[in-house]
Amino acid sequence: MSIGNSPEDNFPEDQRPFEEDDRPSIGSALRQARIDAGLTVDDVSNATRVRIAIVQAIEQDNFAACGGDVYARGHVRTLARAVHIDPDPLLAQFAAEHGGRPAPTPAAPLFEAERIRPERQRPNWTAAMVAAIVAVIGFVGFTLFSGGDDGADAKTQTAEGSKPAATKSDDRKPDKPADPTPDASDSAIAAAPRDKVTVKVTAVDDRSWISAHDHNGRRLFDGFLEQGDSKTFQDKEKIDLVLGRAGVLELYVNGKKIEDEFHPAAVERLTYTKGDPEVG
Repeated sequence: MSIGNSPEDNFPEDQRPFEEDDRPSIGSALRQARIDAGLTVDDVSNATRVRIAIVQAIEQDNFAACGGDVYARGHVRTLARAVHIDPDPLLAQFAAEHGGRPAPTPAAPLFEAERIRPERQRPNWTAAMVAAIVAVIGFVGFTLFSGGDDGADAKTQTAEGSKPAATKSDDRKPDKPADPTPDASDSAIAAAPRDKVTVKVTAVDDRSWISAHDHNGRRLFDGFLEQGDSKTFQDKEKIDLVLGRAGVLELYVNGKKIEDEFHPAAVERLTYTKGDPEVG
């Protein structure tokens, strides 16, 4: 009795299905796709805004330079699209090799102990009341003193036979009401140059990586902001931003605070132009 061939024997040797171990590594797949597309590392870096050193490290399957699995997944997806291949198989392979997709907020407790939130100071009502009483007493004393001088001047002029002069109180013009204090954001917008776009980024809650480019694609900044640090960027047309951990940052664009609520671990790509802030 003869034994039939297995289904795999029906495939030519070069068309048999890949074993899982036969798959190229993530870095090798990205590098080969880049070469097939006729692109250099500089081309990919300029197209994706991912630094050259990180692109080279990923192509060598070194993801330490990405700063964590969340950033590594984002870089793999971005590079795969830049070299015209489907990122999903590479992301699945990355998840299998690195213990699955991490939860989006595991790093938050890590830095919880480092956060120092200023205590809200209660208003000092005692000092305010003392200041108000002193102001009232001073005003009353000044009014009485001014009124006594006016009466003496009037009596002196009458005795000399001259026409009594009008008291100082008659010559006083009613005080002009003070202009209402403008809102802080309105004042900041008015102070910002109207012919330019101005972006201020502050690391409020934690350390974060940011990248900024002007309208010509020229790199203005690429690095980390420590907690409490700020960077201000200005251009005549637009500012392109890549925020590594957008949720820990505070943005002011053309003097106006951006109220978007970003996730602490989210990577955001934003574009701002002149005038009232509009995300591109």
